[in-house]
Amino acid sequence: MNDFKTAAVIPARYDSTRFPAKALAKIAGKEMVVRVMEAVQKSKLIDEVIVATDDKRIKAVVEANGGKAVMTSSEHQTGTDRIAEAAENIDADLIVNVQGDEPLISQATIAQAIKPFQDEENLKMSTLRRRLDSTKAADPNIVKVVVDKDDYAIYFSRFPIPYYRDQERKDKEYFQHIGLYVYKRDFLLKYSAMNSTNLEKAESLEQLRVLENGFKIKVVETETKLIGVDRKEDIELVEEELKKRNRT
Repeated sequence: MNDFKTAAVIPARYDSTRFPAKALAKIAGKEMVVRVMEAVQKSKLIDEVIVATDDKRIKAVVEANGGKAVMTSSEHQTGTDRIAEAAENIDADLIVNVQGDEPLISQATIAQAIKPFQDEENLKMSTLRRRLDSTKAADPNIVKVVVDKDDYAIYFSRFPIPYYRDQERKDKEYFQHIGLYVYKRDFLLKYSAMNSTNLEKAESLEQLRVLENGFKIKVVETETKLIGVDRKEDIELVEEELKKRNRT
């Protein structure tokens, strides 16, 4: 088993098209970015947790709650670019990209994404997938993924993949991509420097840049169900889930 020094970076920008100031939205009385940070800090596999932001208000809230935050450019188009800028000054072997709008992230989920690096010396990147109800497969907001027999990604799409020619089949199987990533630090910096690719632009899915450049992504199956906060209405769903967890 390899012993990696691992840092988690949480990208948190202030402006969000659908939900401005999302990172500072209160969930059960606590800012979302703080909830994500504290959830990641529970992981025994993470040596350092850093919030990468473009806004001094977010930085101040993180630091007021005992966390570490670094300022990054406001010009970044993607969370990956923001994480890569922060990673340039991080001493770590692995960088875990934890989305700043996933307040229900757990240490078990993080461990599942890191584990392949302990088994595969040459692995550069990993992510997660979970089984998806076939009735939701047509939703373009849910990213689907198909993998090969060794669980490496073949393709990610907003379209329901695979396409079942026999639409009456009862055993249709779809997998939803969960946007938690783990990278070797040197690969993350290389990936961020690559030019955008045709499929990436077509689907608006930056992980396709990795596949189009001939690199592999390990995709681990998980039963984890996360509730990402894309809209204000999602906060209610997260708060309900937190109440359920506190009752058990």
